Amino acid sequence: MSIKVDTIIKIKESKIVPVFYHSDLEVCKQVVKACYEAGLKVFEFTNRGTFAHETFAALNRYVLEELPGFELGAGSIVDAPTAALYIQNGASFIVSPLLNAEIGKICNRRKIVWIPGCATVTEIGNAHELGADIIKIFPAAQLGGPEFVKAVKAPCPWTDIMVTGGVQPTEENLRSWFDAGVCSVGIGSALFKKEWLEAGDYKKIKTAISEAMAFIK
Repeated sequence: MSIKVDTIIKIKESKIVPVFYHSDLEVCKQVVKACYEAGLKVFEFTNRGTFAHETFAALNRYVLEELPGFELGAGSIVDAPTAALYIQNGASFIVSPLLNAEIGKICNRRKIVWIPGCATVTEIGNAHELGADIIKIFPAAQLGGPEFVKAVKAPCPWTDIMVTGGVQPTEENLRSWFDAGVCSVGIGSALFKKEWLEAGDYKKIKTAISEAMAFIK
């Protein structure tokens, strides 16, 4: 099995892709450990802060040494040079809020999973032609929520969709997305509440993820 195919399978099996950034490496380590212990296999580290790629590189070394089988991807990637930087630092997949063909070329050349953000069926079609295996609908809630996913899947049932933006780790919300046909959901602040992070209460993060995964199953 190729590394790329293995990553796609892990994203589909995990169902939840945590979306997170923090400037403190130790906080990041504890967060990814909580996700790993809850049973997740993938994690999206977002490129949002100064020297974020350096934090990612150090975090990825920790993951490779301490969390076997766990994969880090890089999110909020809007241009090809930044994608290349994160791939060089070991990113298993690249997630974007938009569709940029140059990012697709970089990922395809390196056989890295690319998940571009799309908001129309035309963008989704173009993303497929550019080699995207999974399509990110973003911002999902604002684009019409589960009904938008259903509308896309009707003429394009082969499209694997990950939704990000407005997803909540509740049984009702998760059921609506998966009933609509998504293969995975990206969840950020709803899983990593500010007060939990400030208190260093990573058990609550682990519990929240475990409960969300149970809802999906």
